Parts: sequence; C-alpha cells; structure tokens
Amino acid sequence: MPTKEQKAVPNRIPTSIITGFLGAGKTTAILHLLDHKPTNETWAVLVNEFGEVGIDGAILSSKGALVKEVPGGCMCCVNGLPMQIGLNMLLARKPDRLLIEPTGLGHPDEIIATLNGEHYRDIVSIQATLTLLDPRKITDPRYYENENFRKQVQVADILVANKTDLCSDEDKRVFYEWVKTTRPDLHEDAIGWVNHGRVNPGWLEHSSAPSDYSIPAAPESKLPFIDIAPAPQQDIVRKENRGDGYFSCGWVFSPKYCFDLKEVLNLVYSLDVERCKGVFRTAEGAAVINAENGGVTVYTVTEAPDSRIEVIDSQPLQVESLEKLLKEILASEAAI
Repeated sequence: MPTKEQKAVPNRIPTSIITGFLGAGKTTAILHLLDHKPTNETWAVLVNEFGEVGIDGAILSSKGALVKEVPGGCMCCVNGLPMQIGLNMLLARKPDRLLIEPTGLGHPDEIIATLNGEHYRDIVSIQATLTLLDPRKITDPRYYENENFRKQVQVADILVANKTDLCSDEDKRVFYEWVKTTRPDLHEDAIGWVNHGRVNPGWLEHSSAPSDYSIPAAPESKLPFIDIAPAPQQDIVRKENRGDGYFSCGWVFSPKYCFDLKEVLNLVYSLDVERCKGVFRTAEGAAVINAENGGVTVYTVTEAPDSRIEVIDSQPLQVESLEKLLKEILASEAAI
C-alpha cells in the first residue's frame, strides 16, 4: 500500500471511510476526530447503523457536524439507494471533509466502489479507509470467520487496534503476528495501536490503495421502498431488524420522558447481549451509554432531542420483555 501522504484533489471533498466490526469503537473514533478538526472547517458524517433508530447520528450531531443517517442495515445494499440519498444531501452542503461510518455488518468495498463510480468520482477525493478492531477478538471465530470482518480488514489503508488499554502483552504480540499474516502489505506506519478511539487525525491524509471493487448488480425484482425518514412522533416507537446472523431492536422515547441514569445502567449491565448503545435524557443531563460483552462506558453530551436505545445480538431478542423493563425505569414524564 502506498504510505506517502496524499493531498486532496482540488475542488473535490476529501472523503474517508471509518469501518470496523460491531463494537470496534468507530463512533468514538469519529468523535475524537471531530474534536481535533481545524476550527475553521465544517465536517460531514454519513452514518449507517444495523439498527433502525439511529443512535450514532444523535451522538455525532452533538459535535456540530453535518450528519445524515442511513438506518436499517448496510447502506450500500439494495443498489445503494439509501446511501446515495444521504450522500447527496451532505455533498450539497459542500463540507470541508466527509467521513463515512458503515454499520459493523456492512460492506466497505461496495461503498468504495460507489464513491469511485461516475456519479461521485469528480466530487469526492477518496483518502484513507481506517479499519478499527479489538485485538482481543481476532482469534474469535465469530469474527475471523465472518465475511464482513474479513472484508473490513482487507480494504484497510490504516489498520487500527483499538481498546488497547484492555489488552495484555500477549494480545499485542498476537495482533502484530496476525497482521503480518493477514495484511503483509501494510507498512508499519499504517498500523495503529490506540485506546478510547484516539486515532491520529493525520491518518486521514494517507493515500488510498487502488481498488477494482465493483457495485453488485441490482436485483431483477422490483426494489422495495426504504424509509430513512425520522421516526413518527409517537410517545414510544419500536423498530426491529435482522440480517447477517444478527437481530436488533431499538426504541425511541418522546422528549417528554426522563430516565433515571442509575436504573438505566442497572438494566444495561443485566442484559446478556453482544451490543447495546443508547442516548438518554436524564435528570443529570444527556448521557450516552455504550455496552459490549459486559463492558459499559458512559459519557455526557451537550444535548439529546429524545432518548433512544438499540440492542443487537446473535440470538433472537426477547423484545416484549425488554420493552417492559425500559418502561419500568422511566423516571418521569417531565422533559429535562
């Protein structure tokens, strides 16, 4: 892979993909990048989630970025229509830089193919694709046997080990040996070892490797309509999704509801699921809760227009039971 820095093509918007499997820390990394962007620049983020209620978009909007969401699975599926709608809306705003965050179960190679296509090649300047991963998971067959995980690793211009504060010396040794076998073409300056998503903003400037990815042909049958509009203005909205061996369910709660943060944490810690993420209006302010395989992080954001939570697991979810528990921990119906 070329490792020299690449200057953005004049009059084109520098564009990078931040990808990685479920729970790798993509959103945290983008928040870090937004915190370190030039103050005179406006950045845009096209964010895609496997779930339907749009947690990441609500979090990223708090940083002042231009954000468009494509919920409900891989944005490049169904001939890329949802992606193109969101992408066109952002590009019309003429941002100084565009970041694309695909779902952890998405196909980054197809996104690259779309950006290289005739509709966008004169508008965007493709720069580095950053792939984040948890070094502790690379020996887990649920990861290395997953086609999407393998694609994410292969398209990486920068391969970033995240959550390294939780890793042992043995994890680090195994990671670097694995990189030598899996991506022997990567130069040492294209391999990162970070924690808390603190990626180097300079990595965005690395050149992207030439690609010959192609966009899959559209199915012959009539394409279904895809609703990417905001959720209806109801007190509580529930949306479900499934695909690639995973199940998700998400809820959006009206702004009139306020949650007890302690009770939310107790509930999240009790869940036996692979992934849980939410943003909540509480008496203490707006809080983001991020949980994966028993580990839970909490941080505050400036505001949250409503409360929403998404749960993802490889097993069917007990949706009715989960909804009952969520309703039980509503602290009040008074907006904060």
